[in-house]
Amino acid sequence: MLYSEKVMDHFQNPRNVGKIEDADGIGEVGNAKCGDIMKIYIKVDNDIITDVKFNTFGCGSAIASSSMATEMIKGKPVAEALELTNKAVVEALDGLPAQKVHCSVLAEEAIKAAIEDYYSKHGK
Repeated sequence: MLYSEKVMDHFQNPRNVGKIEDADGIGEVGNAKCGDIMKIYIKVDNDIITDVKFNTFGCGSAIASSSMATEMIKGKPVAEALELTNKAVVEALDGLPAQKVHCSVLAEEAIKAAIEDYYSKHGK
């Protein structure tokens, strides 16, 4: 299996790893079949995602997808982050092997879950 340099970089040096104790939204998704579990924390100020962290238990592609996805939504308005697609994450990583594309879907789902959590907590 060949991984792009970007996938390897985000796997070996993942951005935004950790948790936000007082997160405004938390999204957790998992895929029992492959064993990947992703948890994303967002901090929102004036409808802008000011901070985002993730904890991912999974393969290199899952970690790279989480890292790239968090980079792509940081500093963005919540509504814009909600539109992030797994396709955009895959493109930003210069591609993923076909059997690993589900990892980018998990990243998209985790971000959407965190935003939905934020909306429900703030009555939106």
